[in-house]
Amino acid sequence: MEFGFFERALIEAVLAGGVAGLVGTFVVLRRRAFFTTALTHATFPGAVVAAVLGISVVLGAAVFSVLLVALMTLISRVREQGAQVAAGVVLTFGFALGALLQSANPSLPISVESYLVGSILTVGWGEITLTAVMFAIAALVIATRGRHLVFSTVDELGYRAAGYRPWVAEATIVALIAGTVVVIMPAIGAILAIALIVGPAVAARQLVSSTNAVLLLAPVIGAASAVIGVIASREWSIAPGGAITVVVAIVVGLAVAIGRMLPSRPSLAPRPQPSPTPRTLVGS
Repeated sequence: MEFGFFERALIEAVLAGGVAGLVGTFVVLRRRAFFTTALTHATFPGAVVAAVLGISVVLGAAVFSVLLVALMTLISRVREQGAQVAAGVVLTFGFALGALLQSANPSLPISVESYLVGSILTVGWGEITLTAVMFAIAALVIATRGRHLVFSTVDELGYRAAGYRPWVAEATIVALIAGTVVVIMPAIGAILAIALIVGPAVAARQLVSSTNAVLLLAPVIGAASAVIGVIASREWSIAPGGAITVVVAIVVGLAVAIGRMLPSRPSLAPRPQPSPTPRTLVGS
């Protein structure tokens, strides 16, 4: 069976929306949205460098994502700084570096705008395969380690007290986020990817009450939103990346409205981590 560009775009939409919704659940639960935004922008200079060198755009984005995650980690450990400051620095640095490299190489063989807003209608089987592999990896990790990831998310002190190492769970989630950002960037874009990663999980949290249910529903919402966006782009001759983002925003709005009409449900947000008090320290 011969698949045209539109059929390939639909396949990529299902896979990209699915993996974004799945991994995005932990982005939302661990409040890593700003970190993820910084990471999406950090892939931009990597894509430009890859185009200049004539190598895989995905490879360039992956290398830069690793470098800038390391940079964010170093900045966040500076005294009196934190993760939000680190993400803000890397976000602006990455985007500015990409713009600078693009202006220094005006004759790039690939439109730089496609890195920013995506080009899902031009994806090939190579990009689709990478997205499918990332989806499979994320599903496997969450299926086998999901309980640990959730435990470390909702009760880090309890997780540590149980003898586990929180940094392992954190590193696993960061790796999943980085991998997801890299593989969906060619289709969704460096700027718009954050909507597809965060939006479905936000919508799912308004409709269901358990983390497991969110993990099941968010990929469905992500895939459906991406497919609807691609179809809308063909029907009305609009940019598919923008259409997908608008659909996600509408779905989130509808989910919030529906969620307000549902009975109150327990929060899935991480529990606050109280500071030890003298009473606690003496074991009273």
